[in-house]
Amino acid sequence: MNTLKVGDKVPEFSSKDQDGNTINLSDYKGKKLVVFFYPRANTPTCTTEACNLNDNYDQLRNEGYELLGVSEDSQKKQSNFSKKFGFQYPLLADVDHEVIDAFGVWGPKKFMGREFDGIHRITFVLDENGVVEKVIDKVKAKEHALQILN
Repeated sequence: MNTLKVGDKVPEFSSKDQDGNTINLSDYKGKKLVVFFYPRANTPTCTTEACNLNDNYDQLRNEGYELLGVSEDSQKKQSNFSKKFGFQYPLLADVDHEVIDAFGVWGPKKFMGREFDGIHRITFVLDENGVVEKVIDKVKAKEHALQILN
């Protein structure tokens, strides 16, 4: 896995969100951006993580952050997930792995004794120029907003 590190410039990307809108990295030029990757919509830990960020959305915005959630789920799954919990930020349906590969978050995982390739739960905080300022690779789903703000 060749994951982006602090100081790396994020390559330009383009992906569809839960509503079919095209989202580009360049849309966030001049803004601080949090890009969080999660394995699957509507699973317990992913839901806890996404809801924690949504519950703290106003505080994150007040600190100048925009948010993007990313998984390889279909647009329909992302849409259902977003509507079910009322997320105030876009969820990218990165079925072609353009964003996942750009950040280098796809790789070998172990779960319940099984080994497989999948998305690693990692969050990147980008500065106004699309450069990685912070990488959170030990995400605490119930305290994720605090991890970003501290």
